Amino acid sequence: MDKKPFPELGLAPEILKAVEALGFEQPSPIQAQAIPPALEGKDVVGQSQTGSGKTMAFAIPAVQRLDPTERGVRVLIMCPTR
Repeated sequence: MDKKPFPELGLAPEILKAVEALGFEQPSPIQAQAIPPALEGKDVVGQSQTGSGKTMAFAIPAVQRLDPTERGVRVLIMCPTR
């Protein structure tokens, strides 16, 4: 699988700017595989070692897809870390 850089994962400009400001240059394998389908609204199940970037793999698309005008539960994350 080719490793796509963050700008090729479909991130909004504001999210991409924040990711870069945090010092992230290349997505980890779990991020590269999970972010695009999550941005499309698909359910994603991923398993990866501690420190591999799982939290960012689900948090980036969750934040990008949030609509601040909607009320109620908008994101459900089950067992993201140990």
